[in-house]
Amino acid sequence: MILSDTMILEAIETGDIVIEPFNRDRLGTNSYDVHLGKTLAIYKDHILDARRHNPIEYLEIPETGFILHPNTLYLGVTEEYTESHHAVPFLEGKSSVGRLGIDIHATAGKGDVGFCNTWTLEISCTHPVRVYAGMPIGQLIYFQVHGDIERYYNKKKDAKYNTRTDKPVESMMWKNKF
Repeated sequence: MILSDTMILEAIETGDIVIEPFNRDRLGTNSYDVHLGKTLAIYKDHILDARRHNPIEYLEIPETGFILHPNTLYLGVTEEYTESHHAVPFLEGKSSVGRLGIDIHATAGKGDVGFCNTWTLEISCTHPVRVYAGMPIGQLIYFQVHGDIERYYNKKKDAKYNTRTDKPVESMMWKNKF
């Protein structure tokens, strides 16, 4: 079941969902709008290797905006820090963003119960498009969880994305053993 606006508000009041900064005007019927942070990142190397750390370079979006180009993966970040302690958060792109030819995630639209951080976005586009810090970029939808939870994400020893940040975070695939 997807949480409605009133259920999201109740969860915020109890601390089961945390959104910082929270703005009531950004709450939709059954979702919360999130915004593009001021920092983007790109990988330094053209060829990425899943078994090793791939360094990134940070870029700050100027007031005049930043032009995204096709065939480049940009890592973005949400302005909003979120926590979810009893619901599964899903991040989806806003339809207005999709209609500009922008995808905000390649595969990682689902968070885990216990995820406490900003969201790193895996941004790509179909043709050049200018983006701006603070623009609406996506929406969080919360699904109710049935049953007890044994391992919350923020309590897992092997969780790779627990460190609070306001910058995009590169892939940590290299920390897996394969």
